[in-house]
Amino acid sequence: MTLDLLVRNATLPDGRRLDIAVRAGMIVDLAPGLEAQAREIIDARGHLVAPPFVDCHFHLDATLSLGLPRLNMSGTLLEGIALWGELKPLLTHEAVAERALRYCDLAVSRGLLAVRTHVDVCDDRLLAVEALLEVKRQVKPYLDLQLVAFPQDGYFRSANAAQNLRRALDLGVDVVGGIPHFERTMEEGAASVKALCEIAAKRGLPIDLHCDESDDPLSRHIETLAAEAHRLGLGARATASHATSMHSMDNYYVSKLIPLIAESRINVIANPLINITLQGRHDTYPRRRGLTRIPELRAAGVNVALGQDCVMDPWYGLGGADMLDVAHMAVHAAPMTSREAIAWSFAGVTEMAARTMGLEGYGLHVGAHADFVLLQAADPIEAVRLRAERLAVVRRGKVIARTPERVTALALEGRPAVLDPSAYAPR
Repeated sequence: MTLDLLVRNATLPDGRRLDIAVRAGMIVDLAPGLEAQAREIIDARGHLVAPPFVDCHFHLDATLSLGLPRLNMSGTLLEGIALWGELKPLLTHEAVAERALRYCDLAVSRGLLAVRTHVDVCDDRLLAVEALLEVKRQVKPYLDLQLVAFPQDGYFRSANAAQNLRRALDLGVDVVGGIPHFERTMEEGAASVKALCEIAAKRGLPIDLHCDESDDPLSRHIETLAAEAHRLGLGARATASHATSMHSMDNYYVSKLIPLIAESRINVIANPLINITLQGRHDTYPRRRGLTRIPELRAAGVNVALGQDCVMDPWYGLGGADMLDVAHMAVHAAPMTSREAIAWSFAGVTEMAARTMGLEGYGLHVGAHADFVLLQAADPIEAVRLRAERLAVVRRGKVIARTPERVTALALEGRPAVLDPSAYAPR
């Protein structure tokens, strides 16, 4: 039987050189030198073929709104939240959907085919919720979109947030969200974690909380989330996003906290682009990096993923839907510069993020969805180093985006550099 697509000479992230056979939107064979006919053949020429990029933490309702109605002049998280509060009454269904669709098109061109986005439910109109539910339906053929019901102004602190969150879930939003460190007191923050976990458990839904996005070492809501996830059996359905206060906590407390997180089996999402710029704003010198403890969490067996969080919005004026930018920043900001850690950063924006989202049929194996990206790189480390070009993006066995190869400096195809000293001799 003729294949729909055959990718020859592909290097997988684990280093194997294989052909990939696709039929009816699924991977049906992986082996070297496959003898088969196909309607379309791509010669990868030894380049890296990886499962698609996954952004497990984003804010699609705010994306591409930079400068509306003004700019964040302090660069702080709190001014960003205040600025978003000024923008919300000005939002229209059409504007939110149009910006989101533009972003989704950009994401696909970068090989980003799955996004978990938080959507603010503190607007009684649920305007952004309805707009993004519409966007989710429109992009379904080419992008998996998960929505998180996110009470940006606080589950208890915002008057109608609790009922609005339930309304959003009833409309079909996929995940329970929250922001305990933005409640009025630590006690109310902890109470919100407990209430939101109980909603997730009762409805059988995942939960993903903005947890301790703060420089305050006493912001310890991740401890409550881990305990509640353990109590209610949420396990890997629960996720702590940001967890930046761990960067400021004393080591003795963290020596207790990380085993508790590992025992609960919750996921942790670090957002290096945004947290390296938002956190530490009240420091002079020395200035904290404000990123959670990625290496220590990984060493304890916690599933850690990397998210982009924001692109051109009240919190972050940069970004471009490129998850390799996220991985590249994580390597520098953590820091984690071993070969193993750099390779992991690539997994942090692919397989670890997919695990956090609970994506089914993800990966490069027989029976998986034929979703993958051909990168102009020899391996994951080179992909991160060069922010490699996406030569082809494939969704369900169909090529949906292509980019020409580019000339790259020191694209060494995995070989060590051999420099001619005479080229640098004095003239």
